[in-house]
Amino acid sequence: VYSQGDYEEFEEALDGQYTGVGLWARRERDGRIEVTRVQTASPAAAAGIRVGDRLRSVDGEDVDGRPVTEVVSLLRGDADDAAAGTQVRLGLERGTRAWSETLRRARLSTDSVTVHKLPGGVTVIKVAAFTKGAGDAVRNAVERVPRHAGVVLDLRGNSGGLVTEAVTTASVFLDGGLVATYDVNGEQRALHAAAGGDTTRPLVALVDGGTMSAAELLTGALQDRGRAVVVGTRTFGKGSVQMPSTLPGGSVAELTVGHYRTPSGHGVDGRGITPDLEADAGSLARAETVLSGLGDPS
Repeated sequence: VYSQGDYEEFEEALDGQYTGVGLWARRERDGRIEVTRVQTASPAAAAGIRVGDRLRSVDGEDVDGRPVTEVVSLLRGDADDAAAGTQVRLGLERGTRAWSETLRRARLSTDSVTVHKLPGGVTVIKVAAFTKGAGDAVRNAVERVPRHAGVVLDLRGNSGGLVTEAVTTASVFLDGGLVATYDVNGEQRALHAAAGGDTTRPLVALVDGGTMSAAELLTGALQDRGRAVVVGTRTFGKGSVQMPSTLPGGSVAELTVGHYRTPSGHGVDGRGITPDLEADAGSLARAETVLSGLGDPS
């Protein structure tokens, strides 16, 4: 159940806006929280925080072993103290150095889709979340890649978002057909890709334990339909479908109404998706190697 203010923040996040410090993180197997991305021109970037730094605490609360979702919530603050300009104190570690940094939260735009090229010529399209417009951004990025050249669709750490955007992304690589089925209070429904997608370009989907929800829906469609080789580690396993219901007083309940399945009928909830090729450290290099065997990556 969200308060009215909390739900407005949730909707803004899906629109690609949020209040925070510009950090992305993941929990390592030993429970440590490691910074995986620092947003350009964010408070975290201005403070000199780097990818690979360890996050030890937020406002004095130890974060070791906590779910990443809780850590993100602490960084952004609750509805009462999450406004731009409010302060948050981070405990950090880099090698043998430990220090604290006080940052001011800012209003930031999520750069949900980013593109870069590997030295060997492979294009990596990173989708951090399925916010509004993410599907079209993936399509635009693919259209700029030379015809028949390989693409890595990096879904690591993608916690999901709008299912419609995941389906739009599937439509970039599929020529119509089933993306997923799901049920709403027992009634079966289906999601289909639009016709006309690029079905010949070599494609690798890169996933990990932070790949969730709509990102798993997309991964399952590409894997089941033989459209992509999935590389990485088992995904998170969130296959439930939520729908909002407004309550008296303006609060909103997000109710689980059913679960989705991949085109082959596999349930994801609590199970996740097993990649075709297991790779943890060096998974991007492994994806590049796979592409070299699928076609010309130049």
